[in-house]
Amino acid sequence: MEGDCTLEALLDTLGQPALRLVTAPAGTAVPVTEVLLHDLGTPVPYTPGGLLLAVGLRADAAAELVPAVAEAGLTGLVVRGEGGPAEAARTHGVALLAVDEDVSWHRVHLLIASAVEAGPAPVAQGTGASALGDLFALANAIAAAGGGATTVEDPRQRILAYSTIDGQVIDDSRRQGILGRQVPGSRENTEQYRRLHAAAHPLRLPGTEPGEIERLAVAIRAGGEILGSLWMIDSGRLAPDAEEILAQGASTAAFHLLRARAAEDLTRHQYGDLLHRLLNGTAAPATAARRLGFAEDSPVRVVAFVLDAAPGDEPAAPADSAQATLRLLDHVRLQCGARYGRHACVVIDHVVYALLPDAGQDGGRQRRLIEDIAGQATRALRIPVRAGLGGTVAGLADVARSRDDADRVLTVLEDDRGVAAIEDVRPRVTLLRLGEILAHRTDLSTGPWQGVLAYDEQHGTDYAGTLIAYFDAGCDMAGAARLLAVHPNTCRYRLKQIREHLDIDLGDPDERLVLWLHLRILARLRAPGRA
Repeated sequence: MEGDCTLEALLDTLGQPALRLVTAPAGTAVPVTEVLLHDLGTPVPYTPGGLLLAVGLRADAAAELVPAVAEAGLTGLVVRGEGGPAEAARTHGVALLAVDEDVSWHRVHLLIASAVEAGPAPVAQGTGASALGDLFALANAIAAAGGGATTVEDPRQRILAYSTIDGQVIDDSRRQGILGRQVPGSRENTEQYRRLHAAAHPLRLPGTEPGEIERLAVAIRAGGEILGSLWMIDSGRLAPDAEEILAQGASTAAFHLLRARAAEDLTRHQYGDLLHRLLNGTAAPATAARRLGFAEDSPVRVVAFVLDAAPGDEPAAPADSAQATLRLLDHVRLQCGARYGRHACVVIDHVVYALLPDAGQDGGRQRRLIEDIAGQATRALRIPVRAGLGGTVAGLADVARSRDDADRVLTVLEDDRGVAAIEDVRPRVTLLRLGEILAHRTDLSTGPWQGVLAYDEQHGTDYAGTLIAYFDAGCDMAGAARLLAVHPNTCRYRLKQIREHLDIDLGDPDERLVLWLHLRILARLRAPGRA
């Protein structure tokens, strides 16, 4: 990180479970300069501030490396799995870190090296722009050496970079492609890309439209994977070794594209992990604000989106469900980015959460935006999407509270309502929370309601339903009778029997309130017609 990466910054960037701190005898303010792969049989190189990956050794067998790590001036040792040499690390004053047993050392090296190199820039900006910027310089170098205007494309025929050498011939197809950053689709183009991707060497490809100049093209590969393609216009003035130049350029472009992908992977990991911790209330608000692009004290609220199986549908297989949730995440990201100029979205336990700025707009407008996003996602995925909008909180320190609101809204949503804000359903959410408290406190959950239910079970009566209807009707006898679809005298008689047999004082407002709460929350009863 340009000389100022510390262990603390690295841990904060990657977070758990990507990288776990076991012990740090010298603290976490120690520098991290680079990451090294352990090579069995060779000495540990003197690398002050380095991190050594214990490749080829089990965690419980890595103690032999600790003295060498300390002697070489390294900051610490990274082991894979549990049971690392914590005591030896403390004795020699080096940090010990651990990664999951099933993660590849190549992936660990890529993540840590990218984090060290990326520097402390906000995560939201670390999208591989540097690597893609280098592609423009590469396109110019290839064009200058080969003698023809050059473009770099990704596998979707999007133009990532292009040369800008004065005097080189171009045609309208190149101009239009650069303006739209996309190669126009056509049957002829599709066939050319098929041939190009199948070829192991550069191809000469004729123009597919009138006036289009012939191209020299080559696929950009890493192993067997197609990363994109290089295209050079052949106006008759190419260098004799243009094909070789293009092939070498493809190898260099592969490196830049892989680096860009690594940066994007790191960004997604950092962004998602940090937002996950923020929603759980375990991330430092100041760190989250800097990296997520929010002001620490800016009002925000959380919205939760979840896929909802349509009535009669068979439950989806876990893999299909996970894939559909990722598609929902992509959709929410896109919509939030379009509406707010940024997105802060993550999947946690099959729920897609988005952190939204609240710029003082009325709740109804934001609710309509959420309804629009959920509606578009439903149409795009062909799966019903429900959404719950949490309350506005004053800053990032209270985001977990808004997330809890959003979760509760999803829990109390009725079948005929797909989207709601906490303001719409606060009474039901309050009852839900009261129920959780009552259910875990014997002293609060014990009361006459249990006797009412027991009496109904023993005698075949429905006094509990009568009481709920009476309370829901505001203790109005005629209103209760209408809810029960009985004559008011019948309702009056039942209440008289309740007073006599169950010793309940319905004239005491406190007793009525507590009895209603118990029947409504713990017995989960609703008056007829209000279910």
